[in-house]
Amino acid sequence: MDAYTAVRTKRDTRAYSTRPIPEETLRRILQAGRMAGSSKNSQPCRFIVLRDPGHRRDVATCGQWATPIAAAPLAIAVVLLPGGGAFDAGRAAQNMMITAWAEGITSCPVALHNQDCAREKLGLPDGYHVQTVIAFGYPDESAPPRESRPRLPLEEYVHEERW
Repeated sequence: MDAYTAVRTKRDTRAYSTRPIPEETLRRILQAGRMAGSSKNSQPCRFIVLRDPGHRRDVATCGQWATPIAAAPLAIAVVLLPGGGAFDAGRAAQNMMITAWAEGITSCPVALHNQDCAREKLGLPDGYHVQTVIAFGYPDESAPPRESRPRLPLEEYVHEERW
């Protein structure tokens, strides 16, 4: 799938099959996150791969709407080093999600609202912050289809020179 098609067709999904993600594919997903640009090439993101179902369920208790973490066969926590910016973490997360989708793997970014809980469950050093956790998995073909919500027309998004 070409990059534009991957961006245009990717949708967050919260229902996953139990099919494992191959190691080679996981490596490409992680590499895509590592290659994301960052402010002044600061490279402020680190990734924690969460495979163990019990640990994913435990980490999911740190967020208000974090059930996709427990439901997916794989999750990746995007961690910011002290002083790291949320924009850089977002770039890394989007790179990983688009790369996964190009391989037929769906994803859903999840916020962990209780950072103290997240730091404890993930064993983070002082000053480190979980920006997001991304749930990854092959789509559950037996799940009911999600309602399509059309995007606003491009003309409602774009302004020339001024508002």
